[in-house]
Amino acid sequence: MMLATTLPATSATVADPLRAPAPRTVEETGLPQLFLVDLLCKILAQHGQMHLSELAASTKLPISVLDAVLAPMRAEKLCEVARRGGSGTDADLCFNLTELGRLRALEAAQRDAYAGPAPVAYADYVAQIQRNSVTHQPLSRAHMQRVYDGVVVRPALLDQLGAAFNSGRAIFMHGPAGSGKSYLAERLHGLLEGEVPVPYAILIDGAVVPIYDPVVHPAVPEQAPAGSQFDRRLTRDLRWVRCQRPAVLTGGELTIEMLDLRFDHGARLYQAPPHLKANGGILVIDDLGRQRCSAVELMNRWIVPLDRHIDFLALQNGYKFAVPFDMIVVFSSNLQPEELADGAFLRRLGYKIHVGPLPEALYRTVFRQVCERLGLAYDDAMFDYLLRAHHGPEDRPLMACYPNDLLGQLCDLAHYEGREPRLDQAGLDWAWQNYFGTSADDAGDRTNQGDQK
Repeated sequence: MMLATTLPATSATVADPLRAPAPRTVEETGLPQLFLVDLLCKILAQHGQMHLSELAASTKLPISVLDAVLAPMRAEKLCEVARRGGSGTDADLCFNLTELGRLRALEAAQRDAYAGPAPVAYADYVAQIQRNSVTHQPLSRAHMQRVYDGVVVRPALLDQLGAAFNSGRAIFMHGPAGSGKSYLAERLHGLLEGEVPVPYAILIDGAVVPIYDPVVHPAVPEQAPAGSQFDRRLTRDLRWVRCQRPAVLTGGELTIEMLDLRFDHGARLYQAPPHLKANGGILVIDDLGRQRCSAVELMNRWIVPLDRHIDFLALQNGYKFAVPFDMIVVFSSNLQPEELADGAFLRRLGYKIHVGPLPEALYRTVFRQVCERLGLAYDDAMFDYLLRAHHGPEDRPLMACYPNDLLGQLCDLAHYEGREPRLDQAGLDWAWQNYFGTSADDAGDRTNQGDQK
């Protein structure tokens, strides 16, 4: 098995592809000439006859690079100029594969069916991850408070999250269901600032690995046009997408196999693992312990990446290579840390933050906020009734999710009955009974006990 055990060396002054000029030659793309020939053959085979402008749009390559690839393709009888428009400009050129070209495309697709924007070189990708590292994102308390403005959370817990974020180490958030762990974890994405370049794909040992995912990488509109592919002075390399820093959320569907580079033999395409897409951003692993693999197995898979900030992936031909592991990793679980992993792994987690029930004052604030959002008139007496008649007798902790879930049911019933929703004892009893599965008799008994108190 071939193995690249270290990341490629990069320059500290590597250019920003969102601002540096686009490549003008094949050499400046960092891609082999033969690879580009195969890519154009696959694109032409997939789309049929194409104008030069369409080829430029598909490959994200400027005309000067396409000229250098198409000329030898024509010489080798892989493609032909089907027709030329009346103006006689490059834009009028229209290309079509010959029979020899279609055979070349078929052979290339058997190895790898990727036929999209030209990838960037693996070393260039690594250089940009290091240049835009998430560790270059210092966080202040003022910034933390701005991002979490309006979120009801204990100030001490917010400070814990802020310090953990600044550390760059993994964060383990644990606590009972409904305490707000997932919500707090997902909101951490708002702490990430700046734009990052994300390639459509990268080329590794001749294989293409797609990276850009519009769901994970929100594109940032260009302030000025990047230019036409026919402009030989393109402002930047269009193989890179200007994006917000990524946020990847995965939960119970996560398996060990998903953490490796997977090759779909049906589609003949590689699928990047979630942490490769999360580079430069945040990766939230929710509901840890509920995955289809054991938590111990999953945790052991992360020991090296969390410790060394690199991971190792393998192509289907056995070539193994190192990739950056540059992200804030957040684990969220209802289980205690010691139930999920041994001491060696727990040491690498760095911060283990407990998120528990709210104190009564904050629970009241959440209740009031939900009333305002749902159009219910808040009533202190009804809130006190909920505590006295239901939370107290059942010893139910004050979880952050309860107000939204309970008051939402009041609104559901009102809409069903065709009336305006209202906050009253009967409605709270009804919602509590539905939510916790208690019987009407039990609810009535608790109400009587609460009234007697």
